[in-house]
Amino acid sequence: MSNRSISALESELLHRYRLPTASVFMRFGLGARMNDSLIRENFHGQVLSSDHACPKTLVVDELGLNHGECRADIAVINGKLSGYEIKSHLDSLARLKRQVRAYDAVFETTSIVVAPRHLRKVIRTVPSHWGIYVCLPSEANGITFWQARVGSENTYQSPVAIAQLLWKDEAAEILKALGASPRSLKHPRAELYKQLADGLELSTLKTVVTQALKNRKNWRRPATPSRYGD
Repeated sequence: MSNRSISALESELLHRYRLPTASVFMRFGLGARMNDSLIRENFHGQVLSSDHACPKTLVVDELGLNHGECRADIAVINGKLSGYEIKSHLDSLARLKRQVRAYDAVFETTSIVVAPRHLRKVIRTVPSHWGIYVCLPSEANGITFWQARVGSENTYQSPVAIAQLLWKDEAAEILKALGASPRSLKHPRAELYKQLADGLELSTLKTVVTQALKNRKNWRRPATPSRYGD
């Protein structure tokens, strides 16, 4: 792509998504200092502060999706399931398309939090219902977030993928309460998830799964980065 084409595209992005002026983009050299840890810490403290303050809301780092094949960087669990994917200055976007499929199978709303250098490709890659936050340098906090696009409801959720958020014993306990036979509860976990997905309306399934996640007592964040990370 020629320099002229790149400039035209940048102008289009500025206009269409109402991004900050070009003078702000000149400061994006500071983006290299915005690593995952700094972005995550500030996003929790700035954007998700009200979720942390709500006793009925659970905020989880590194929520496994599809049996751990993918991890949501941040999940917010209350009346609905919301996911946040972080792409720092040092991250690759090589797995983003696969991550989009995994997130859309589970979350009702999803947003991606990106370093400025990723913005152009992210806009081309993620669906229009994904929200987009851009990390910007801030003298006060070191980093702040500008919401370039507000997300909307996802209509591609998969009942089986939502059921897979449960541990096997949690799935079995729910099925037992629903009257499943003791013999059926001994089936492999994949069959238990299918029983839940087939036997419950999507809205009911989401309710029982989110309640089970909130009731879980031994959440623990991995001591080392996931091998599925960037």
